[in-house]
Amino acid sequence: MKEKLEVHAGDALEDTGRRFIDAWRRLENGKRVRERHLSFESLEGLLSLLTPKRWELLKYVHGHSVRSVRALSVQLKRDYRRVHGDVEALATAGLLERIGREVRADYDGIDSTFRFDRSQL
Repeated sequence: MKEKLEVHAGDALEDTGRRFIDAWRRLENGKRVRERHLSFESLEGLLSLLTPKRWELLKYVHGHSVRSVRALSVQLKRDYRRVHGDVEALATAGLLERIGREVRADYDGIDSTFRFDRSQL
């Protein structure tokens, strides 16, 4: 079963702590807890990672079986080195998964939350 990926940008440490405590309490009450969260320091940090080309790649991988980075570069009609770099960046951030040569996006969708950094207002 695929799951939802929650992406947070600009969260304070307290927000992460609240999510953890909430999940812990649900687990203690016998509820199944299966969540995936990615946090970025800022929206700018997320957007520097998630360029339009990387977003296109991510959507493609979500909807297709991808045997390898080389196959993905052929399918997207893009240079292999650039696709490889994009896959590595997205995998390092947790938006893609590499299992052997295969490239996956094993989640149904992405929910995102963006917070303003009050210290910069």
